[in-house]
Amino acid sequence: MWAVDLGSIRSLLARVAAGDLRVEEAMGELAQMTFVDLGDLKPDVLREVRTGQAEAVFGPGKTPDQVGAAVAALVPESAGAVFVTRATAEQYEAARRVDGGAVYHPGCGLVVVRSADGAPTGRVAVVSAGTSDLPVADEAALTAGALGMKVERVTDVGVAGVHRALAHRPALEDADCVVVVAGMEGALPSLVAGLVSSPVVAVPTSVGYGATFGGLAALLAMLSSCAPGVVVVNVDNGFGAALAAHRIVRR
Repeated sequence: MWAVDLGSIRSLLARVAAGDLRVEEAMGELAQMTFVDLGDLKPDVLREVRTGQAEAVFGPGKTPDQVGAAVAALVPESAGAVFVTRATAEQYEAARRVDGGAVYHPGCGLVVVRSADGAPTGRVAVVSAGTSDLPVADEAALTAGALGMKVERVTDVGVAGVHRALAHRPALEDADCVVVVAGMEGALPSLVAGLVSSPVVAVPTSVGYGATFGGLAALLAMLSSCAPGVVVVNVDNGFGAALAAHRIVRR
């Protein structure tokens, strides 16, 4: 694997034009040109070619200038959605200077620099146990929507009032994938997985009192679910859950 630069691309095209390289071989070599070397930053500009999803820019620890430089490298090479996650307002402004269409969602820190075009790719239901879980659920729903999925939101249906979740069973069953976001004891994904035939992506949140240990209790509960068909992402990782759902549905 090597860095993308105009010289290597020009050489590759010349070999194709001269008949020394078949198109399929050139595509294979192009897929190995994986990143742009910007010093401290090395954006993986062709990740979308390999995986169907562009690299996201993780905001924490980066300066606004670094975020802007990463976005500037990714946007021209990406046909689909481009994101900055856990961003500050200053990082958003840096992204917006690169692409004026960038949209900031301060409640979850997500910047959607660009959304996918074209027909919707499947349907995902994003279910949150409590109102306190909404920032993580919002991150999942906004990400899924920008990836081109139809999103059904179901909120405040935690197991303390199980009848609330049962009332939404038809909408959950219609979804191609269900993302379930819950803190506290993290029991909601098991309940949902026992009701529907769709795959369930469980997202533990750091919501809860001291004995929840910042989401560890919910994480362990979800990993220990007795309901089949549940897969679990990391604590508060609504973004990762949406990308997992997109890959499931896209296939």
